[in-house]
Amino acid sequence: MKIVLVALSGSGKTTIMNFVRQRLPDVQIVNYGDVMLEIAKRKFGIQHRDEMRKKIPVDEYRKIQEEAAEYIASLPGDVIVDTHASIKIMGGYYPGLPDRVISRLKPDVILLLEYDPRDIVERRKKDPDRFRDVETEEEIDMHQQANRYYAFAAANAGESTVHILNFRGKPQSRPFEHAEMAAEYIANLILRARQQKS
Repeated sequence: MKIVLVALSGSGKTTIMNFVRQRLPDVQIVNYGDVMLEIAKRKFGIQHRDEMRKKIPVDEYRKIQEEAAEYIASLPGDVIVDTHASIKIMGGYYPGLPDRVISRLKPDVILLLEYDPRDIVERRKKDPDRFRDVETEEEIDMHQQANRYYAFAAANAGESTVHILNFRGKPQSRPFEHAEMAAEYIANLILRARQQKS
């Protein structure tokens, strides 16, 4: 099974993947941006993922997306792809999963995570290793809305189902509760698919 996990930066996807790995250690977890970065390093000398949006011409960026999709699609077994439904570029939104990419990936599920914008702002403040532009809560909310449209468009092109885990207005009762809930949801999707196969 291939699951594409999409959410804004600062949504805690890495934490979620760590919880999934604890439950299902045989699942391959691939960060789409990391695969693209390795290609961009080789071709353009890019050092950080956030530089790719600013320093690589759009045509070349598209080629890197496609090369990364072909690599990920070739991976065997159950695979979770950590990526973005849309990427903010020069004040606009660029599709993270355009038709030419999603048709190569052919995921079974696109899983969209949504959070209160304030939670994302706070998480980003705690991540000094990323060089991203500062966004307001209103901008984050707009980006999450854009992600919904892009996720459904990608699912249409890839003939995938869309699942939405919406944590807006649902405060955590303990640390990492949302991450654990999301990981449990993902693990159950994979386990159900395995049961259907057997």
